Amino acid sequence: MHVAHLSLADFRSYARAEVSLDPGVTAFVGPNGQGKTNLVEAVGYLATLGSHRVAADAPLVRLGAERAVVRAQVAHDGRQQLVELEINPGKANRARINRSSQVRPRDVLGILRSVLFAPEDLALVKGDPGERRRFLDELVTARAPRLAGVRADYERVLKQRNTLLKSAAMARRHGARTAGAGGRTGGADLSTLDVWDQHLARAGAEVLAQRLDLVAALQPLLDTAYDQLAPGGGPAGLEYRGTLAGDAPSAGADAREELYGRLLEALGEARRQEVERGVTLVGPHRDDLVLKLGPLPAKGYASHGESWSYALALRLASYELLRADGREPVLVLDDVFAELDTKRRERLAELVAPAEQVLVTAAVDDDVPDVLTGARFSVENGTVERQ
Repeated sequence: MHVAHLSLADFRSYARAEVSLDPGVTAFVGPNGQGKTNLVEAVGYLATLGSHRVAADAPLVRLGAERAVVRAQVAHDGRQQLVELEINPGKANRARINRSSQVRPRDVLGILRSVLFAPEDLALVKGDPGERRRFLDELVTARAPRLAGVRADYERVLKQRNTLLKSAAMARRHGARTAGAGGRTGGADLSTLDVWDQHLARAGAEVLAQRLDLVAALQPLLDTAYDQLAPGGGPAGLEYRGTLAGDAPSAGADAREELYGRLLEALGEARRQEVERGVTLVGPHRDDLVLKLGPLPAKGYASHGESWSYALALRLASYELLRADGREPVLVLDDVFAELDTKRRERLAELVAPAEQVLVTAAVDDDVPDVLTGARFSVENGTVERQ
């Protein structure tokens, strides 16, 4: 799989950009702040419907413009597909495939797969649990795009349930008394909470099962990747730490039913505390992925170099997992080599060089390792020119 052509309109700093790309290595080289990262960010956005730099869509639209358009011609197994996303901050985004009638944005997931390495990846090791949850969920969706709908259902139900709990907590804090019949607590109607519990547990069980399956598949690939980047420094391990008590179930349909029952039970046990605090305390939105080096967690114990190696190993393991599924992803390395020492730089370059397509950004040519030979583009003052 590779991107044959990338087209941008009012995306970030670009009023317009047209870039034809070939398989193999392509490096975008130029001073900082000239738009190199904007190009590869657009590729990542088409693959994941999200940016690795910001959480909201508004910064992706050029100042003064109402919307941005990102379009790419994606080649795979001798076929080409044109995928397009129109980004409309504050409104619904739009999508097209092969210039056909409008489809849902999540329908484009899976057409382009990418694995992106960036300085922000250090947050996977040193940052909050939300960073690691996002990593898992994006990789799950890359492998099975239909699960984007399950995630959306879970987030919608979670929002509705939290709104109900928040109303109950606010009324409680204002001194309202609990009514006897009708399920009213502190002036807030909680009679529908059981229904929301069922919906949350059903969607949450699927999200949780997919994460657990992913962690099991990722573990051996991660250990191998870490040893390649930092020989003798491992083993690197993964431990999924959730809000459910007890051991994680094995994979399969039975596991999902077990998780559904356990989530329902846990929600029932937490009901009183949740009403008091006004927030859902049980579910995959509060879980964490513990990254371990030997017996210790990497967060708080790994050195800066070890943390970098771990973050890179997570991305390499993701690449190997997606490639094993039959659709090799585009590899994107955004200003990564400048962050690494010489040994890690050389090892990473050797590992990614054989990929079908590698997109690299760098401030100067010397930041691109010699093994990554290929096309070069100069990026400066809003222009992208092939050297």
